[in-house]
Amino acid sequence: MPDDVTQIRALITGWAAAVHRGDLDGVMADHAEDLVMYDVPPPHTGIHGLAAYRASWPPFFDWQAQGARFDIDSLDITAGTDVAYAHALLRCGTPEELAAHPALRLRLTFGLRKERGRWLVAHEHHSFPHD
Repeated sequence: MPDDVTQIRALITGWAAAVHRGDLDGVMADHAEDLVMYDVPPPHTGIHGLAAYRASWPPFFDWQAQGARFDIDSLDITAGTDVAYAHALLRCGTPEELAAHPALRLRLTFGLRKERGRWLVAHEHHSFPHD
């Protein structure tokens, strides 16, 4: 059986691949019912629960369908027995945006917990640097 860091890496890279494909069921997989997400677009008070999380993705998929990228650039994971966190930098933008700002990266943080032997995302935070 893979170790916890390997399991979490597979979960996050699978999630990012699902985002890139516009696969809503794949994006939803491995998330806790009581998930909290802070995202780039509003609401700035966060998205709470799986129904709100599900509803937040279609506008992003519509934007991404215009040719935007969503690729993990770096991913670091720290795992304890039943709690873990991960942080990543992603290339997220249209070809024009990425050409104009080649160093710009989306910042992503995950908080995970293990329930019944399975890692679940309990917290997500997506942000861009503010200049």
